[in-house]
Amino acid sequence: MHISETHIVEKLEKPIRFQEYSVGIFNTIPTKSGIKKAIKKGLIFIDGSLATTSKYISGGEKIELFESENSSTFERLELDIEVLFEDETLAIVYKPAGILVSGNKFVTIANGLAQNLKKSTLADAVKPQPIHRLDYPTSGLLLIGKTSTAITVLGKLFKEKEIKKTYFAVTIGKMNSEGTIKLPIEEKESETDFQVLQSVISERFEYLNLVKLSPKTGRKHQLRKHLFSIGNPILGDKEYFLEGKVLNGKGLYLHAATLDFMHPFTKTPISISKALPKKFNKIFNELSF
Repeated sequence: MHISETHIVEKLEKPIRFQEYSVGIFNTIPTKSGIKKAIKKGLIFIDGSLATTSKYISGGEKIELFESENSSTFERLELDIEVLFEDETLAIVYKPAGILVSGNKFVTIANGLAQNLKKSTLADAVKPQPIHRLDYPTSGLLLIGKTSTAITVLGKLFKEKEIKKTYFAVTIGKMNSEGTIKLPIEEKESETDFQVLQSVISERFEYLNLVKLSPKTGRKHQLRKHLFSIGNPILGDKEYFLEGKVLNGKGLYLHAATLDFMHPFTKTPISISKALPKKFNKIFNELSF
């Protein structure tokens, strides 16, 4: 056998069973069931001794994952994720357009978090988990929970609308300078405030607008459906579009730019922003927010 990965445990707040601590420490084994299988195969050692799920970890231990020469190797996901904020309980990362947040696919943000974030040293540390969703073609900021408590608390903050999200989109056609859209989605109350920041004349689309969006609810495809409902679909949208006005090859012009909330544990204000993608700058000049 040869060593595949090595992990050094940082000082923990209090001892934790290896079964709980081990989730997310190896890039190639992201799940608890995978760790159990590797232990049964005799592939994980702690300070030179064969690991057990019941062993307690307190800090400073050297944990090694081996691969046997004749066994099938674990598939490794190589995915660099930009981390804009991180502490022991939560993180904020950037999701590029064209990648899933989570799901049955191998290449997802969720599957790539463990190799890009530091393992929390808190007793309830778990595999990092996205708290909300962004559509596959949407770029922008994604909030991540790193402990079971954080995942529960952050989810509650979203439900109670204590986390403010701001998006920017490029829309098609002439539109009012500002307004509120209250179109129900799947028979549920939905609300989006919008403000047009810039407009340019377009030979193909008549007008293109840089629009700031502040959703008050979080329904599936809310922004895309709301803008389409007022006759101003988002540029590059292939689900909600006007006949003859579909832009191919450039992706969806929708970006989750800012997250603002009070940190639930440190009680300090968090405000993180991510600049608009370069494709926005090719339409509008002097972009800032």
